[in-house]
Amino acid sequence: MFLFLRGSRSFARMSIQAALIDLSGTLHVEDEPTPNAVEALKRLRDAGVAVKFVTNTTKDSKATLHARLCRIGFQLDPLEIYSSLSAAIAFVENEKLNPYYILSDDARQDFPPEDTRRYKDSVVIGLAPNAFSYDRLNEAFNVLLENKNHKLVAVHQGKYYKRADGLALGPGCFVKGLEYATGRTAKVIGKPNPYFFEGALDGRDPASCVMIGDDANDDIVGAMSVGMQGILVKTGKYLPDVNPSPPPTALVENFDAAVDWIIQKNKT
Repeated sequence: MFLFLRGSRSFARMSIQAALIDLSGTLHVEDEPTPNAVEALKRLRDAGVAVKFVTNTTKDSKATLHARLCRIGFQLDPLEIYSSLSAAIAFVENEKLNPYYILSDDARQDFPPEDTRRYKDSVVIGLAPNAFSYDRLNEAFNVLLENKNHKLVAVHQGKYYKRADGLALGPGCFVKGLEYATGRTAKVIGKPNPYFFEGALDGRDPASCVMIGDDANDDIVGAMSVGMQGILVKTGKYLPDVNPSPPPTALVENFDAAVDWIIQKNKT
């Protein structure tokens, strides 16, 4: 069962050609798929809808994400994964930065190697539970203070994320702490930043695409702000008392129900 919400009328006649699918909390929670998600993904592909897996996960490299998804039953190509790490890597390379990283060891391996001939000229911070120590944050603080042009790059600034044992603190509070201490404004790369969604869409018409996710703000409001439709699922970190503006195109129980919604919509 699914619920159409206010704001969906403008998309009523637009068929859905592609779906951006959030991972953690939507497709799976740690090493468990959400109900019927493996079969639902197959149905979505069989219906002719292109898919891309988009995530703010900054703890795992693309190879680790792909291996985990395959291990728990999903079939996908690594090239179908577009993460905030992917967007952050492109930003670092385009800006020719030599950052100080606060990342997990696994995530760090996706980025360019450190250039020891140059000074650190920026800080890149993501979800790195084992690296959020006073000493590491203080080193980042000092890199930013060395030069007013040194950039603070937040792979994302999520408040929290879903683990098997409940909600856990995200990197957002550490990003905000560095902003407060240095007077800098972070360049935010991941969802809900338009920079992220535009990269994930890769030239597709946003009106023909839908975002499926469990985060009312980062997934739904972010996607709809660039002209996409948004399906909010009641799994992962979904909270019933959070009312996004604009509201999602549809509110459904889980990813399986979101696929039902898309298939039914494309039939009408």
